[in-house]
Amino acid sequence: MKNSSIHLNRTKLFLFLYLLLAPLLHQKLVAGATIAPPQSTISGTITDMNGLPLGGVNVVVPSTNRGTISDMDGAYSIQAGSNGLLVFSIVGFRTLEVPIDGRNIINVQMEEDITQLGEVVLNAGYYTVSEKERTGNIATVKASVMEKQPVGNPLAAMQGQLSGVNIVQNTGVPGGGFTVEVRGRNFLSGTTEPLFIVDGVPFGSQSLGSSQVSNQIVGGNISPLNAINPNDIESIEVLKDADATAIYGSRGANGVVLITTKKGRAGKTRFDAHLTTTFGKVSNFLELMNTQQYLETRREGIINDGFGAFLENPDFDFVWPDIKSWDNSRYTDWQRELIGGTSYRNNAQLSVSGGSDRTQFLVSGTFLKETTVFPGDSNYQRANMHSNVSHRSENGRFTLNFSIGYTLEDNTLPATDFTTEAYTLEPNAPRLFDDEGNINWENNTWDNPLAALDERYVALSNTLVSNVVLSYQLMPNLEFRSSLGYTNYQLDTYRTMPSSARNPGLGLTPQSYSNLNTNASQRESWIMEPQLNWKKDWSVFSMDVLLGTTFQEETTQQLVLRGIGFPNNGLIENMAAASGIEVISDTYGEYKYNAFFGRINLKFQDRYILNVTGRRDGSSRFGPGRQFGNFGAVGVAWLFSEEPIFGEGSWLSFGKLRGSYGTTGSDNIGDYRFLDTYTVTGNDYDGVTTVQPTGIFNPQFGWEENQKLEGGLELGFFKDRFMVNTVWYRNRSTNQLVGIPLAATTGFSELTGNFDALVENTGWEIDLQTVNIRSKKFRWSTRFNLTIPKNRLVEFEGLETSTFANRYVIGEPLTIVRLYHSLGVDPETGSYQFEDYNDDGAITSTEDREWIEDLAPQYYGGLGNSLSLGNLSLDFFFQFKKQKAYNTLRFQSTPGFRGNVPVELFDRWQEPGDVTNIQRAYSGLAPTGGLGQFQQESNAAVSDASFVRLRNISLNYKLPKLENGLDVNVYLQGQNLWTLTDYRGPDPEQPSNTRLPPLRQISLGLQLSF
Repeated sequence: MKNSSIHLNRTKLFLFLYLLLAPLLHQKLVAGATIAPPQSTISGTITDMNGLPLGGVNVVVPSTNRGTISDMDGAYSIQAGSNGLLVFSIVGFRTLEVPIDGRNIINVQMEEDITQLGEVVLNAGYYTVSEKERTGNIATVKASVMEKQPVGNPLAAMQGQLSGVNIVQNTGVPGGGFTVEVRGRNFLSGTTEPLFIVDGVPFGSQSLGSSQVSNQIVGGNISPLNAINPNDIESIEVLKDADATAIYGSRGANGVVLITTKKGRAGKTRFDAHLTTTFGKVSNFLELMNTQQYLETRREGIINDGFGAFLENPDFDFVWPDIKSWDNSRYTDWQRELIGGTSYRNNAQLSVSGGSDRTQFLVSGTFLKETTVFPGDSNYQRANMHSNVSHRSENGRFTLNFSIGYTLEDNTLPATDFTTEAYTLEPNAPRLFDDEGNINWENNTWDNPLAALDERYVALSNTLVSNVVLSYQLMPNLEFRSSLGYTNYQLDTYRTMPSSARNPGLGLTPQSYSNLNTNASQRESWIMEPQLNWKKDWSVFSMDVLLGTTFQEETTQQLVLRGIGFPNNGLIENMAAASGIEVISDTYGEYKYNAFFGRINLKFQDRYILNVTGRRDGSSRFGPGRQFGNFGAVGVAWLFSEEPIFGEGSWLSFGKLRGSYGTTGSDNIGDYRFLDTYTVTGNDYDGVTTVQPTGIFNPQFGWEENQKLEGGLELGFFKDRFMVNTVWYRNRSTNQLVGIPLAATTGFSELTGNFDALVENTGWEIDLQTVNIRSKKFRWSTRFNLTIPKNRLVEFEGLETSTFANRYVIGEPLTIVRLYHSLGVDPETGSYQFEDYNDDGAITSTEDREWIEDLAPQYYGGLGNSLSLGNLSLDFFFQFKKQKAYNTLRFQSTPGFRGNVPVELFDRWQEPGDVTNIQRAYSGLAPTGGLGQFQQESNAAVSDASFVRLRNISLNYKLPKLENGLDVNVYLQGQNLWTLTDYRGPDPEQPSNTRLPPLRQISLGLQLSF
């Protein structure tokens, strides 16, 4: 009854107002008062100057609050008066105002405007900032760059693209990891990886693999980032300096990588299909000895070792079957047999998107399958789903954005990387299979490499990343915003090692040898970040204030088991069938994190900008009284091109001078390090499982700190057709958290604590962008980046008397290696010679390793070009590095040992007076065997590994639009197609003879949109 009464009273009030105002309104109308003009539907198509449709263009009628957005085909429709005005705007194009003049169909072409830096919005994490007004250093890679690279991991698409960011691929097999460094190595221990954030949610990039379970291929480094489909990414921003990273506090010491996934766009419902097939091959084979060269040096080594008389004695044939038992005329190129295959990657993606100007959606599903270049049927499979929904209320005060991604991965690989065997198997080794097609053991005289295919390594993972962002406009200048995120990463791996994979001559049985190693691990995290944002603009002054707090909790658990002894190899994957089970590792970690952060941005006259950020972090990884740390930064920018002296026609179209200083920190030491900790040993004592101490109580250590200083100059010339950004930076990291070794009598291996050491990273970064040609038909643009880094250990109190004395040197980089100084080969004895630094008449492993080589890049960068002619476009990108690396002498420096070696070892010392760099041959049977081991750890094993690589190339053709509205793109892409280098080794960027180098890949692709 009460509600009915209220409704009746409101009806009476509206009726009274109508009766009161109706006569007045009638008089105004009769007197010729202004009447709203009749509305009609205006529609049309929006294209660029090349005739390609433009989706996402804002179409507004200025005299009203009415507006719409063009769909993916460039079509729009809006209600407007016949004498009104339409305004078309989109980032990167000049705003266009078009009178309606009574027309119902208005088709427009928009001209690209590369000078609108103020409209290019960058993701800075907790806020967005325009490229023009940013005070911090934010580098970005857009989807347009990633889509042109045939890669399965987003880190591969970033290689060489960004200054100050060094990314190295660890292996050429799918599912492997990457090493990422932003502006060098800051700390003595701990990871160098930056903080990864996906759609506002921290994403753990550290692998949960176990070295006891994993194979040689990935070495436990299974990258969780494989779960993110590069084609689902809209942009990747890398925050580098203090101004950009300090708002992340302790998590931003090594930089921050922000990954933003794609969202739906307003317009009609759109379906997109993307099909790709990729072929991969090893790009470089080593030059190894042939059979004649190998047998000659092998026999020579046996004779040099004094065993020549036994070569004719059949009783010793088992000692050197490669010479006596095997066919000495046989030759097999084992590189082509074992790593010379072709890998195939098939990728299929289907997405649907669309929505209104208030609600947009996107749903995408992808399936990928990739094989390897190894023998067998190993493969990597990934299925992932990505969806996003965005909504805003009718009055625009409430917005919601929800995104979720889920990925399943199934990686089945051999338990052994065949790369090592491909480089070292004897060239006259027997056939892989006998006449009946069985594994050939050649009378048990060799270990057939294909027997390793009986061993299985399987990695199963599922990854969930979800986030919801809610915002509400409390007042015209005040917004409340809250981000809620949840991630769950599960990895289950197992490795089977059956007795059938071993030489039958060893007499192994399933009961005595066969074993199963398993790893079950999980990382679960949730985060909540409520925020308040207040903005106010005055005539010449504006202020932007952000306040927020973070609550995060992460749990990690891992159980590694080994089952030994099975009734038969058919039951080897059933742990319950094992005769004994050993607990290798059983760990649990809980990490709690809380922070308060804020930002104040002040802008005066649109040219003077001050940005202040701060954060107070609390971490459960430190003891009582040490859990909180304060971090912050100040950034300033002066847009001097906005000064009155620079007019519209000035050759300097953009100029900005900026700088920043601040501190970030790190708590990246693992959980519970300040407590007494123990681990299960896996051994039983009278039926009771035993544990051993692993950590000793020490609540005194605290935060590592990284002080960052930067200055930058950004210039644009000739309406920004020539843009250059030059940066100098200096990062100084102190209060180093390291494990301090303890005496064995304490029962503990180390004590975690702070070292009074100072590490400094300095460098120059240069980014260049040019628009060389821009016409209606043809465009040519160039981008270039160069990084010149320098790392050094400035201070380390007590270094000479510490256990780190053999690893670090004051004034030298952290990336140095200490080596012997090779003096070549003694012409009289044929042995390697080395400098005796301490003059004691002997070469020792400690005092005589004084030669220093730095294996970090001296400089690196990339050069890319983009050309388009009508519907045809060509993009290619070169990556380059100036660096040193271990060469093939690192892995073998003595001819005559069993196993093939690089052909350069054939030019060896043979008799007194010979001048050569390779010592005489040895068989490996004598106790001495020469000084080859010292040579492998000398400066002779390090050489120039600089390179210029055609990292990727893409040729794309967009077919003319079909009558049914179908858009068709076809393309050809290549990755790692060509490398210019003098390096002697498998690959200059990944110089290892134990892991497969990155592959050369070619992709054929088709995109359909309708």
